Amino acid sequence: MFQYIWPIALVILSNIIYQICAKALPEGLNPFASLTVTYLIGAAVSAVLFFALSDEKNIFKEYARMNWVPFVLGIVIVGLEAGWIYAYKAGWQVSTGFIVQSAFLAAGLLIAGYLLYHEALSWNKIVGVVICLIGLIFINYK
Repeated sequence: MFQYIWPIALVILSNIIYQICAKALPEGLNPFASLTVTYLIGAAVSAVLFFALSDEKNIFKEYARMNWVPFVLGIVIVGLEAGWIYAYKAGWQVSTGFIVQSAFLAAGLLIAGYLLYHEALSWNKIVGVVICLIGLIFINYK
C-alpha cells in the first residue's frame, strides 16, 4: 500500500512547493535568468532567451538579484517528475492519478494561499475543496 500512496503524496507535496516557489520569485528577477539556475538542461536556451528578450544584457547582474527560489524549484521539479513516474509504475491511471493529486493540491494551495499570502478563505472555496475530496470516493470506488 505504501508503494501506491507515496508517489502521489510526493506529487502533491512537490506541486504545493512548486506553486509557492513560482509565486515567491523576486519581483525584479528576470525569469530567463532564473531558468538558467532552475533548469540545468535548459540553461543554454534560457540564456539565449534572456539576451534576446531582455533590455538588461548583464545576466550576472540578474543572478545577483536571485534568492533561494530557483534552487528549490530545481529540486522540486525532480520530485514532480519522479513522483509521476513512480505513481504510474505503482499502478495509478493517468486520469485518476491527476484528479487525486489535483484535489489534494487544491486543498494544500488553499491553505498555503491563506497562510503565506493572506488570500481570502471563503466558504465557497472550502466547500468546493470538500466536494472535490468527496468526489475522490466516487472516482476511486471499485
